[in-house]
Amino acid sequence: MMAGRPPPGAAGCCRRLLAAALAAGLRPMLCGLPPCWAAAWRAAAAGWPSPGPAPGLRVAEAAEAAEAARLVQQVQRARVPLRRFIACPELARTVQRCLQGGAAPGPQRPLLECAPGPGVLTRTLLNAGVRVVALESHSAFLPNLQSLENRLDGQLKVIYGDFFRLDPLITGPVKPPAVCSEKLFESMGVAAVPWRADVPVKIFGILPQKKERNTLWRLLFALYECSSIYRYGRVELNVFISEKEYKVLTAKPVEVRAYQALSVLWQVGCEIQLLHMEPWSSFLTNLKNGGLAVPKSTWLPNDHLCLIRLTPRKNLFTGGMKAKNSATFIFMVKQCLAKPRSRLIDRLNSWSLYNGRKLLRELEIPENAETVNLYPEDYRRLFEALQSSSVFTESWFHDEVLESIRNINF
Repeated sequence: MMAGRPPPGAAGCCRRLLAAALAAGLRPMLCGLPPCWAAAWRAAAAGWPSPGPAPGLRVAEAAEAAEAARLVQQVQRARVPLRRFIACPELARTVQRCLQGGAAPGPQRPLLECAPGPGVLTRTLLNAGVRVVALESHSAFLPNLQSLENRLDGQLKVIYGDFFRLDPLITGPVKPPAVCSEKLFESMGVAAVPWRADVPVKIFGILPQKKERNTLWRLLFALYECSSIYRYGRVELNVFISEKEYKVLTAKPVEVRAYQALSVLWQVGCEIQLLHMEPWSSFLTNLKNGGLAVPKSTWLPNDHLCLIRLTPRKNLFTGGMKAKNSATFIFMVKQCLAKPRSRLIDRLNSWSLYNGRKLLRELEIPENAETVNLYPEDYRRLFEALQSSSVFTESWFHDEVLESIRNINF
């Protein structure tokens, strides 16, 4: 399948899967199924009413489809907050190929799969020879995953925990399903490596819809501060995010409404690669009303979930950028783009920088430039120039930086 286009066989895959469910004597509830799944189920039920193999379905494919259909029932019964799951075998194979694409020769690092749910993707990864650590936070899905773990010889490790409640900013012991990155990585057998070394581990997940923006901010702070998962090196994130947020992360200055602080900070910190785009309807949800609950967007397209790869840059902490002053860089960018049509020279003057015009000339930035006109690399150059300036003091930043960090905690 080509990235950016819906999978041509998605409807057929759903139809065959649900037809196999009939053959296995399963009756998934229509309520809660995405529209393409529900339509495929009705067609399958009308076309193949009696038990037995569905027409044209190979034995191995039928077994796979029947297992996936059984897991669909499991999702529908689970009382968990809104989550999206990969339940279509064809989509699982597409994701598996994306995750393994471009892998370097030699021993492969383990893959941390966050919130695997029914485990359709987990099984596909295992069949492809991937070593998987499954981090699941809901007890409804743990028994099947643990049963699978017990049948394998160390290829799968199941851990009870919630990646999206990793390293909470609280005092005292962390209560499950919240989890500490130190204990998680110790359980995985992953040790910290130097920042410029190879990627120590890959992570896959679907960002929680209601906390998508907060999650991106929290990961961003961890990246720049080399804290949480990034204490172990340049951890690679492979995540499904909404198309709207993907457009924000990759926006350029000409895209005025989409170009935000998140755009600058993620582009400075990571290489962003689009691996695949998939319609919302391809994912199974546990909603009981049958809806897809797609976040509305009137100014950016939001028809897909986008699988993106975020690989931290080797040269992030070079020049004037250090983990100890990175929070100041984050706040500087946030303050500049809070009013994207404001003049950069006015912002510099508000920071009591009396030679702002000279600084802009040295950086070859027009004196009348608005803050939205600067590219991510321009913001980095500006920050490094300010760090080396003898008249610039960042002491007044500190309280507001700390307040900004606290607001990201959830």
